[in-house]
Amino acid sequence: MKNRVVITGLGAVTPIGLDAASYWSGLKAGQSGVAPIARFDASALPVRFAAEVKGWDPTAYLSAKESKRNARFVQFAVGAGRQAFDLANLGSGGMDMARLGVIVGSGMGALDVLEEEITTLNAKGPSRVSPFLIPMTIVNMAAGALAINVGAKGPNYCPVSACASGSHAIGEAFRSLQRGDADVILAGGAEAVITPLGISGFASAKALSRRNDDPAHASRPFDAARDGFVMGEGAGVLVLETLEHATRRGAEILAEVLGYGLSADAYHMTLPAPEAEGAQRAIKMALADAEVAAAQVDYINAHGTSTEANDRLETEAIKAVFGEHAARIPMSSTKSMTGHLLGAAGAIEAIATVMAIRDGIIPPTINLEEPDPECDLDYVPGAARQHEVRIAMSNNMGFGGQNGSLVFGRFQG
Repeated sequence: MKNRVVITGLGAVTPIGLDAASYWSGLKAGQSGVAPIARFDASALPVRFAAEVKGWDPTAYLSAKESKRNARFVQFAVGAGRQAFDLANLGSGGMDMARLGVIVGSGMGALDVLEEEITTLNAKGPSRVSPFLIPMTIVNMAAGALAINVGAKGPNYCPVSACASGSHAIGEAFRSLQRGDADVILAGGAEAVITPLGISGFASAKALSRRNDDPAHASRPFDAARDGFVMGEGAGVLVLETLEHATRRGAEILAEVLGYGLSADAYHMTLPAPEAEGAQRAIKMALADAEVAAAQVDYINAHGTSTEANDRLETEAIKAVFGEHAARIPMSSTKSMTGHLLGAAGAIEAIATVMAIRDGIIPPTINLEEPDPECDLDYVPGAARQHEVRIAMSNNMGFGGQNGSLVFGRFQG
């Protein structure tokens, strides 16, 4: 018998809110977190806007010394993870810390620190390179630092699968808990690559929108005038817990994790496979794992990047898997508001999906003004919608052809 797995805590650091509650409020209001870049001078860059985290103070979660010794993506992970830990009331005593795990993914890690230290190396020589360079830049440090912060001594690692990293972290935590490897796992993703090099690299790959004159309307998934995604940053962490453990300690249950699917396209470095064949298999696998029929799904949080190929092919995949039901499923891209958080995308979008189940509200796809004729499903354009959500899905696809799909459900005791 596999353990049932439920969600008992949420934490988020995003471009539209510094905790899960404010993030969810921003989504429901259709708030855009996209604006001209403020953290550095972007005037010479081809893309001069992004969805930055605003008002961030790492000392709310870390000491001043620890804040300086941890990269921005790690700070985000610790902040979101601590929020989730506290919301789930895991620090109230009685928790076997050897049975508490942390699985936090990231796509690129501390690109900001690497840029700064390369500049230091070239300008001042090797003796001036920070002794914290290596621990600050290794991608698993988000999971490691969060474990240190909360005292988690159970399973601890970092999936690195580009834009599917957050989804894979949640899915692998789900599997670990089903097997009994732990009682509770903090799972999610963190990213902070809004840097000159990060923006320049994605812009050179022709992946980013170039609407420098209208940033707030640049992220427009499924719209005919979309011209690329908008870089975002932040972190999302969920508390996944075996039902037995959650019940024993009287935890509030927000939703249940029902299924997980993952696959590879084996096709191209950056483009989805024709007809999103790999994504189709991940979605089918997640539905089968959840023992849920396609017609039972009430909402899909789409990958919806606002790139020409992704939105069209993701639409094809949903039609292929869900058949006639595809036209009846509300489906939205919250990236229209947060930008694309890369390795953290799956985590904050899983949070949005859980909130949709909890509140019966589907967040909108903003900036969808002129639908692409090839993107002809119900993307909940413009404004949030009241809608009963019993079972929902969140999908993510990463560069390298890595796909992840998660199915969540309203908890039934």
